[in-house]
Parts: sequence; C-alpha cells; structure tokens
Amino acid sequence: MEDEEMDKKVQQYLQRKGFRLTELALQEERNRLSTSATSDVALARSDNDPARYHDGYSRLRTWAYSSLDQYKHELLRVLHPVFIHSFMDLVAEGHMQEARSFFHTFREDHEVMHSRDLQMLEGVLSPSHLEEMELARSFRKNKFKIKLCEYSYELLLQYLQKTQARVVLGVINEHITFEVSPGQHSLISDDADVVALIGTSKDLAKQINQKEVHWGLLEDSVEERMEKALAESDKIEAESKDADVEDNKKRNAEGGKQGASLKKAKKDKLVGATGKNVRTETSMVSVAPRVKPELTLPATPVEVEQSILEDLRNRAQLNSVALPSVNFYTFVNTHNGLNCSSISHDGSLVVGGFSDSSVKIWDMSKIGQPAKMSSSQSENGSSQGERISTLDEGKRTYTLFQGHSGPVYSVAFSLFGDFLLSSSSDSTIRLWSTKLNANLVCYKGHNYPVWDVQFSPVGHYFASASHDRTARIWSMDKIQPLRIMAGHLSDVDCVQWHVNCNYIATGSSDKTVRLWDVQTGECIRMFIGHRSMVLSLAMSPDGQYMASGDEDGTIMIWDLSTGRCVSPLLGHSSCVWTLAFSCEGALLASGSADCTVKLWDVASSTKTLKTEDTKGSSANRLRLLKALPTKSTPVYSLRFSRRNLLFASGVLSLNSS
Repeated sequence: MEDEEMDKKVQQYLQRKGFRLTELALQEERNRLSTSATSDVALARSDNDPARYHDGYSRLRTWAYSSLDQYKHELLRVLHPVFIHSFMDLVAEGHMQEARSFFHTFREDHEVMHSRDLQMLEGVLSPSHLEEMELARSFRKNKFKIKLCEYSYELLLQYLQKTQARVVLGVINEHITFEVSPGQHSLISDDADVVALIGTSKDLAKQINQKEVHWGLLEDSVEERMEKALAESDKIEAESKDADVEDNKKRNAEGGKQGASLKKAKKDKLVGATGKNVRTETSMVSVAPRVKPELTLPATPVEVEQSILEDLRNRAQLNSVALPSVNFYTFVNTHNGLNCSSISHDGSLVVGGFSDSSVKIWDMSKIGQPAKMSSSQSENGSSQGERISTLDEGKRTYTLFQGHSGPVYSVAFSLFGDFLLSSSSDSTIRLWSTKLNANLVCYKGHNYPVWDVQFSPVGHYFASASHDRTARIWSMDKIQPLRIMAGHLSDVDCVQWHVNCNYIATGSSDKTVRLWDVQTGECIRMFIGHRSMVLSLAMSPDGQYMASGDEDGTIMIWDLSTGRCVSPLLGHSSCVWTLAFSCEGALLASGSADCTVKLWDVASSTKTLKTEDTKGSSANRLRLLKALPTKSTPVYSLRFSRRNLLFASGVLSLNSS
C-alpha cells in the first residue's frame, strides 16, 4: 500500500510540473516490472535486437509523414536527431552491419538539410570512431533543441504513449529538449533555429541572450566629428545662399534675370552633389546611440583624421538604385597555392597568403611599371622579410614576406595600411611593417592552426580564431593575449570586431555565432540557426546588425540587441567566404565560391522590420539587388573603401564550370 501511495504522489507531482515525457517513462518502467519472468526474458531479448532501431524509426517516420499537413513540417523535425542517435547507438553496441543498413536506408530523409553531417558520419566504421570523431562527440555530449507548437507537441506525446516506442522515447528523453510555443504552428520559413544543437544545458542560449548589449558607436568618433563639421559648413552655406538670393534680386531688378537663374541652378546642383548627399548618409549612422570604449584606444594622427574626413565628404551615396562600382583583383597562375587575400582600405595594396608559407604584397601603383632594382633590397636582408623586385621579366612587382613555417590562412591590413597581420598553420601570428618590409613581432599563444585574424576598427588591437576552439584578443605591444574567449564546441573559423571595439563576433564549425565582451571575455550572445560551419562575418556601420555566411551558401542577418535572425538570405550555391556592408549600411555585399558577388538591399528591409515588427514573414527577406558573376573566379575577399567603392579579389580557377 505504501508503494502504491508513493507512486500516486510521484505521478501527481510529475503531472503538476508538466513532466509528460518523464511520466510516460515511469509508466513504461512500472508496466515492465509488473510483467512475468517469461515476458522479462523476451523483453531482454528484444532490447538486444538491433532491428528495434529500424522498426522504431520507421514507424515514427511513417506516422510523421502521414500527419496533417498543418503540423507535418514540425513533426518531421524530430526525425533527424532520432536518426542520428539510433545510428550511433547501433555502432556503439557493435552492430556495424545493421548500422550501415539503417544509415543507407533512411539517409535520403536528411540529405537536403544535413548533407555535411551525413558525409562525416558515413565514415564511422567502428565504436572507436565515435570517440575519435569530433562531430559524433558533439552529438553525444549536447542536446538538440526542437521548436514545436503546443498541438504538435501533444500529438507527439500521444503517439509515444500509444505505441510504447521505447527506443524513440529513450532517444527523445536523453538527447532532445523541446521548446513548446503556445498558439498556432510556426511557418516553415519561421526561425532558422527550429532544430539546433545547444549544449548540455537547455537554457544556456536563453540565459546568454538575456544579457545587455550596447551596440552603438563610440563617443567622439570620426562620424560625430563629421556631423559637427557638416553642421558648421551648413551654416556657412546657408549664409552665403541668403547673400546670393539678395544679389540675385538686385540683378533681376537690373535686368539680369537669365544669367542669375543659370548661376543659381548650377550652385544648387553643386550643393546637392556634395553637402546633401553626405548629410543623408551620416543621418543613418547618427541615429545609433553612443557608447564609451572599454579598451584604451590609440590616438588618431591629425593628418590621418583629415584624410578620413576628406574621404567621408566625397563618399558616394549608395542605395537600391545607386549601386557601387566594383574593382576586382584577380590572381592568376597561383597553382592552387593561394589560401587567402585582403585589400587595404583604399585599394592601393593587395596581399595574398600562400600554402608555401609566404606572404606577398602587390602595390597597385606599380603594376605594369618596369621594375627598378634598388639598394633598399639588401638593407632588409633578414629571413623574416625580403624584398623581391622583379618577377616575370619585370612585368610584376611585389614584396615577399617569409617567416611562417606552414600554410598562411589569413591576412589583414591595419586601418591605414602601414601594418599587416598573417596567421598560419604553425599556430603563430606575425606582424609585418609595409613601410620597412620586415617582420616586427611573432605572437605565440594558440596551440593549433590559426584560421583567421582581424585588426580592430581603430588598429592597435587584433583578434584571432583557431582550431583550438578559442578566440583571442591581442595588443600590438604585447606578445601574450589580453583575453581568451572559450566556449565553442568546435573550430573557431572566423572572427570580426564590432564597430565600437567593445565586442568581437566569432563563427564556428559548431554552426553557431557568438558575441563576446572584450573587457570580461564573456559570451553575451549566442546565435543559432546555421546548418553548416560559419565562414564569414560582417558588422553593420551602426553596430546594430551582423551578417554571417556559412558553407552551404546561406547568409543570415542578426539583430545584436535581441539575438534574433532578422532575415535569411538564400541565393549562393556554395560557400560564402566574405561579407561586407557599405559605409552607410544600405547594402550588403557577399562573395562566394560559386564565382559571384551579390548585392543585397539592407536598408529597406530593416526599416520595414522596425515598423511592422513581423515575425516569420517572407517580407523580412532582404531583396537581392544584383548578382555580379565572374568568368571563373571564386571570391576570396570584399571591402568597401571609405568612399564606397567596392574592392574584391579572387583566384582564377580553371576547374570552375
């Protein structure tokens, strides 16, 4: 009697707390214990039967596909994690033949959305492979989060209770957590993170995304100074315009109407082509809040500041009608040796990192000029940096930097182009001087290859991403990292600074993007939604939005303040290797291995999002303005100059179709 009363109390507790799956499991265990010894033996035999995985998944699959169309797309989400863990359980139990048969029978269900994972799991041939393979370990250690509406969740519970599918129930209890939303079912094109790997704690991502993010621009930035300078110039223009109006009236009275009107028309055109354009652009950035820097920022030289302000004054205004001019640098005869490239802010310098551990810089002003042998070539005779003056009979000049002992995977210019960073498979980062043509510092801290390195928007600081699953923040004057960002479940493949230098974003092979506070080293945002490794990142000029591109060709725009995906961009057919926002934030450029550059309309889509605040609507998708195909050149890097000229670079590929 006491046991029965205890069982009732436990059942009432589970019902009160809403633990339906646990209640089902307890009920199932109670039924199993109440059976006879003969049935226990038969049950034990069935537990060891590898066919139970095939039958359990097959019945779940048939039920999901036969469900109402209104809820079918939600219920089908459960199939992928059940398939993955059923296969891995068969392998772990040593049923290799049955595991292979199960894998090949049902892999077509997941080929479209999870082809990369299937290709890797196909190589699992023994239980030891599950321990060695990083993807399998990640699946084992972490849970899938699946979003379902309340009614779909009830349908799934009824199916599990009715069929007593113990294999499926075991997988769901151990490896899946559900996020049940009240009300109507979500659209198929709703949140991209309907199925995601979230980590051991189901509330981890939710807890992280509740932290505050100050996404605005820096106080006393160049943009603010530009606005003040424009305000002063506007006053002067207004005063001169009033004086001109009085002069015109006098001249009109004297009979010079035609000449004065022509002069006034020319002046209005001139003002409209300069001052009005700049005011429109800066107003888009000026709405962003101002924040204080968390790092000690270097002072900007006066002459450099004047140069920046001059570029801002002469910036071309871009929008959905006025698209940028594109300057594309193509590498030829690289013999598959070029791994990465970068372009200076004004397009005057182009650098490439090669598989033979070398770094080469081309000066665009010297392309096509006859090479000159100079005495400076022998002045820097160290093995760290050597000047090569001629190549191909003097048709091409470049500077050769040697120092790495492995392939170079990333290169980046400083804000003014006077310094260059390179990272390599030798786990080091090197700082080079483009003025001295020499290596200045070798930074050691990572334990494995460094995939990416990026200067901060103000220089002096830089961030790196590595195979050791960490990102690190460095200062040029210190050989040890200032901060180590750890938390990704796999390689950190790319890194990008926020415009206010208070945050960095990292993209990883674990299919997530994270935002980190540079002062505390703490993760303050986790963006879940990509279905393959994240290869590229870009920040909007106002600091509110971030773009990320993955291996499958999908681009996602994220709102940093909410952590939500604003809009997925579907258009590329291969890896998105590079992303860049235009200077006023109206356009997004993307470069891909499919040999195209695509331009997307960002401004109009974010405006409609703010006014309508729609969720899951197809109107949120950014509009593709133009696709710029190359003949046969995958796009390695993109960069908007301060005057809004788009620079791009890539390698001529004879194998591309």
